[in-house]
Amino acid sequence: MILSDRNSMFSPHLPLGDQQSAPWYGKDIISVKQFTKEDLEYVFEVAHEMRVMVERIGTFDLLKGKILANLFYEPSTRTASSFTAAMERLGGSVIPINEVKYSSVAKGESLPDTVRSLECYSDVIVLRHPEVGASELAAKYASKPIINGGDGVGEHPTQALLDLFTIFEEQEEVNGLTVTMLGDLKNGRTVHSLSRLLSLYEVRLNYVSPDILRMPPEIVGELDEKGIPQREFTSLEEPLPDTDVLYATRVQKERFEDPDEYEKVKGSYIISPQTMRVAKEDMTLMHPLPRVGEISMELDDDPRAAYFRQMEYGMYVRMALLAMVLGKA
Repeated sequence: MILSDRNSMFSPHLPLGDQQSAPWYGKDIISVKQFTKEDLEYVFEVAHEMRVMVERIGTFDLLKGKILANLFYEPSTRTASSFTAAMERLGGSVIPINEVKYSSVAKGESLPDTVRSLECYSDVIVLRHPEVGASELAAKYASKPIINGGDGVGEHPTQALLDLFTIFEEQEEVNGLTVTMLGDLKNGRTVHSLSRLLSLYEVRLNYVSPDILRMPPEIVGELDEKGIPQREFTSLEEPLPDTDVLYATRVQKERFEDPDEYEKVKGSYIISPQTMRVAKEDMTLMHPLPRVGEISMELDDDPRAAYFRQMEYGMYVRMALLAMVLGKA
């Protein structure tokens, strides 16, 4: 992938009237299926320039006067904070709604009415919801852009974009890589979305999970139709030595109806310094966080451990997306 000079200065203002011609102006971001390889290059180009601007001056007024509504029906630390930081770095403001039990939703208000109310006060809405398809539903009723911040076990497109951006930053290229996904692949919306984005490239995918947490067959089938080589394992031992990117996920307790089933599989995989002895010296270790014992804290100083850099990259990607849908990129 060829990107422009990372030290190029990002122009923080479009001439008045050019907003309408910006390619992502006013669009919703609901699914990774919306993105082509060319779209990804565009997003990552803008994200690079956002990174340069933050490193040089910290904040700037690209979105001064714009307001983001963070509407979160599920608990969130990283996604909510990342979007807040992204908007404020761009000079905008944020309406944070992280406890819907204290809002009109507790009174029985429908999602469409909540969204239509919030867009009276804001220019863009980020929605996290426990139900698959909630963001698509909200977008049908909203006149302002909706960004999917995660919908149940469905998709998490902005996480997938920052994950792919991380791979480019750490590995410099995606074509030819072997990516191994580890943990709760059944309920992990991050791996669902990332696998779909990776299918746009020439990659090999390994899935490592307990039998009850395997990658959903519909995703495996979808990628199989695209000719993506995929292999499934229950142990990390065999695929690890050939892995270029190891993407670990936690077993999500909140997705289990039966606590006993969770107890059987929690702690199935723990990545320790000993585990990493057989890994490539330039392998990239990623995790969407929070981690619950999957990666030993002893690995945090390992240069291959990219999960905290991954979080920082996420802010730049979300800055890019906000600027794009508001016509400023």
